[in-house]
Amino acid sequence: MRMLQHIRHHITNARAEGIDSKIALIGKMTFGHGNKEHMKTAMYFRCCNLDLYP
Repeated sequence: MRMLQHIRHHITNARAEGIDSKIALIGKMTFGHGNKEHMKTAMYFRCCNLDLYP
């Protein structure tokens, strides 16, 4: 089924898998500490390529 979807629509889930890998890495880097807001902020900076300086 996935093969047919790829042939018809020319899309894959590679980007989603890449983002999921980054989020898992962020979780490992924080060692499970912190709260959900800190985790969300870290995900924005890592996954959206945000910079601290304007």
